[in-house]
Amino acid sequence: MKLPRFLVAALAAAALPFVLHAAEEGFAPLFNGKDLSGWKNPYEWGKAEVVGDEIHLTADKKFFLVTEAQYGDFVFEGEVHLPEGQANSGFMFRCHVEPNKVYGYQCEIDGSDRRWSGGLYDEGRNQWLWPSQKGRTKVEAALAHEAESQAHFKKPEIQNALKRNDWNHVRITAKGNQLKIELNGVLVTEYTDETDAKGYLGIQHHGEKGQTYRFRHLKIKPL
Repeated sequence: MKLPRFLVAALAAAALPFVLHAAEEGFAPLFNGKDLSGWKNPYEWGKAEVVGDEIHLTADKKFFLVTEAQYGDFVFEGEVHLPEGQANSGFMFRCHVEPNKVYGYQCEIDGSDRRWSGGLYDEGRNQWLWPSQKGRTKVEAALAHEAESQAHFKKPEIQNALKRNDWNHVRITAKGNQLKIELNGVLVTEYTDETDAKGYLGIQHHGEKGQTYRFRHLKIKPL
């Protein structure tokens, strides 16, 4: 039976969001919502547990829960909910893992009044890449780069990108030496760096005793 043209059009329009969703997907879950398969804690401290469809991290010292697999070029997406009070977290990517040590690229999730969420931090090595603090070298080019990045993080859309008492969606794109971080749909960081081409992913507890950091909807799409 041939359907009326208007009905065909209506069905196509209704199906479009699902088609676009499927096209965008191409993602594989990093967390199955049941247990911590595919993850490990390289530290002698820190606790990770599954609560509902979330991963909860608790600790009294900073630690990272990291993937067992390494990734090179990819799009990563995940959500984080900071605890009330003093809090700071992040998503590690292309990072390195040793016993009681994780270092490398980190997407900053900054719960303080500084509001540098979505910035790029080099954990355990060079510290801030964006916003840059390389002006400490007093080199003219570095000073200009620092001024540019500091001004960038004073933009209202960047300052207000983090939802302090709610879930926050992070999207990290790493392709070759091009690194991009989006927070709740706001493009915060675009940075070029040659240091690491491949490594692990990780989620952070900053070490505030009694605080619980929550993560969910973690997934990745290789490029």
